[in-house]
Amino acid sequence: MKDKGKQNLSKTETECQHFANLIEKHKVDNITLEFFYKPHTLTLLAITITWIIYMALNRANTTLKQDVWDGGIAVCIIFLIISILVMPNGPFNRPHPAVWRIVFGVSVLYFLVMVFVCFLSYEDARRALHFMYPDLHSMTINDILDKDYAVNCSEVTVARLYAHLDGFAVAHLFGWVMKAVLLRHYGLAWLLSVNWEITELAFSHILPNFRECWWDIVLLDVLLCNGLGIYLGMQLCKWLEMRSYHWESIRSINSTTGKIKRAFFQFTPGSWTPTRWLDPESSFMRVIAVSILVVMTQLAELNCFFLKHIFLVKPSHPTTLGRLVLISAISAPAIRQYYLYVTDPLVNRVGTQLWVFVAVVVTEAIVCLKFGRHFFEKTVILNIVLWIVYSIMSSFFIVFLCAFVAKARCSRRSSAKTNGYSSEAGSSPNGCQLDAKKQS
Repeated sequence: MKDKGKQNLSKTETECQHFANLIEKHKVDNITLEFFYKPHTLTLLAITITWIIYMALNRANTTLKQDVWDGGIAVCIIFLIISILVMPNGPFNRPHPAVWRIVFGVSVLYFLVMVFVCFLSYEDARRALHFMYPDLHSMTINDILDKDYAVNCSEVTVARLYAHLDGFAVAHLFGWVMKAVLLRHYGLAWLLSVNWEITELAFSHILPNFRECWWDIVLLDVLLCNGLGIYLGMQLCKWLEMRSYHWESIRSINSTTGKIKRAFFQFTPGSWTPTRWLDPESSFMRVIAVSILVVMTQLAELNCFFLKHIFLVKPSHPTTLGRLVLISAISAPAIRQYYLYVTDPLVNRVGTQLWVFVAVVVTEAIVCLKFGRHFFEKTVILNIVLWIVYSIMSSFFIVFLCAFVAKARCSRRSSAKTNGYSSEAGSSPNGCQLDAKKQS
């Protein structure tokens, strides 16, 4: 009994250590500039206190609005400084763990703001938004519609197609490049692409921005922006996977050009691991888990459009762009943590950044449901019900199909009896990865 208890304790310790090193606090290997990775807590404390003293005693003839605004910014700055000291940096350490601690701190601040907004009335929430951004006070629903895309849909010309290739199309393309890099899976990326267009059709009677011509949806969105973005993103993943990673110390580089180049590459990945969301032995729970990822990603995107329509904010406004940048930043470590939770047998709980990401997305949806009653009053219930059923069923079906294709491909390799496949830990003799994730 004692030996069994020691084995269970050793297994628990191994899992905790694995979770801490891989999920919450990824270690930095081969540190060459120790100054940037040593704790400077006392120095940071002295600078923070000095700044507070200066800001508190050097204020005169200020208005209440300015005091509240400056005080709120100061609180956020202090919270981010504390985040650098105590928050987990997550699964990434490039360009520096402090960057990811700040991202986590900002996500926690945003989550707390969303929770606070849940307890306000719509008028008070709008009043607070106008307090921070007075230019939004006179905004109407017509002002946030930059362009009407559903006009003369029967007229399809090269000039009209070219006219729709505006700044939003470029941002659309870049967004799908980033999604492909985060997911690193053609099937999941194309599933999100098609499902999002179905989502726009389902909510087009509520959100005017979702009304588009058929050729805009098929040619410009699915094929051009989405398809080209997915292709470029996956090619970037392939290039990053194939290149060799040998990081030389910046001190050992003699030329100035070489030092600048090494400093620039600090903002690139330190290594690249290909993802295997689905493999020949994917279990039913693995399929469910990946389907949940697709649904949550769609909900995060849908929240953006509802929030800016409910609170009457233009797509180019700093609040919209800031929210988009924040969700993109926190989704990178969140997706990585979710991938490890789904595929790694030693990871039996979710990481904190994934937890905060899910909490943010769900809280945003609650805010939309509470304050968007005037939008949902004209909802066609049948459309929404069909959309929910389609989103769940299509996600599960396509993910299951991807797992089936992977298994069929593995079977063909096995039947061909080709040589050159190594039998490694976690892999079958024919090179097909096995699903070692325990199911409970």
